[in-house]
Amino acid sequence: MMVGSELPTPETAESTVTDTPVIEVKALTVYAAGGASLGADSEPAAGGLLGDAAVGGTAKRVLDDVTFTIHAGEVMGIAGVEGNGQTELIDALIGLKNADSGTIGFLGDDITPWATRKRREKGIGYIPEDRHRHGLLLEAPLWENRILGHVTEKPNSRGRRGLWLDIKGAQADTRRIVEEYDVRTPGIDVTAASLSGGNQQKLIVGREMSHKPKFLIAAHPTRGVDVGAQAAIWDQIREARRDGLAVLLISADLDELIGLSDTLRVIYDGRLVADADPATVTPEELGSAMTGAASGHLEHVEEEADGAESTVGNGADSTVENADDTAAPEDEAR
Repeated sequence: MMVGSELPTPETAESTVTDTPVIEVKALTVYAAGGASLGADSEPAAGGLLGDAAVGGTAKRVLDDVTFTIHAGEVMGIAGVEGNGQTELIDALIGLKNADSGTIGFLGDDITPWATRKRREKGIGYIPEDRHRHGLLLEAPLWENRILGHVTEKPNSRGRRGLWLDIKGAQADTRRIVEEYDVRTPGIDVTAASLSGGNQQKLIVGREMSHKPKFLIAAHPTRGVDVGAQAAIWDQIREARRDGLAVLLISADLDELIGLSDTLRVIYDGRLVADADPATVTPEELGSAMTGAASGHLEHVEEEADGAESTVGNGADSTVENADDTAAPEDEAR
């Protein structure tokens, strides 16, 4: 990017939200010791994976009665200080952690007992919060990373049930992703570790978008990338949103959340405690809810004559009278 050029912004110009629900989460609760879905499609045992004693005992609820719906063409942003249930929500939605109670609906199907692979095959995309741990095989070539998470799907496999790996197909599609998503690399046989952070992230975004997901979990999609990669990823999310993609956006960048989201929710101690209109809410108002100082619907109030601002919610404890009463939010990039 040239010196003096205008920095990209995450703003979306028009609403693309439809009336078609894509993901419907109802009363989702997960305890700290919740287990992982490793492939079985059977229902969890009664009382959740912890058993009745653990559920009724002292185990901490890392997700507590979480309910929301995301429609086709809608980006729902989740704001919150990290460690308040975001990772557990992602794991429950993608199938890495089973729900102890509640349900997850996807395009009319109850996918609560589904394994991760089945969820992926049916149209759930995933941009993980840690690309090195969960998004890439760093010492593997780019074309093998293109297969990751989609091994049974075309163009990575062939045969009626996707049982045969199609290496040539995966390699050809990796070249397409490199060109279409502007992944800067000398070739598809270099390792993922040799790419810059921004190019690693563009490879992941290209891989996930290539399967035309109906629902995308985007966790910190632009963390640790340069301005150019950030703008490219924002453009991809906006374009997919216009085409009807439902997106759950989790980010520590409040400007990104406000700019890209159609609806905003705040997570605190495992619960969704507040909602806000991205068109009017400010980062300061979101910060108040992120620390538990405000709840309910966050109403933006213009600055008063004495210079005080207030954030009004629906609950009894949802008014922040002045800045001195509000705890400062933790470092967003923690």
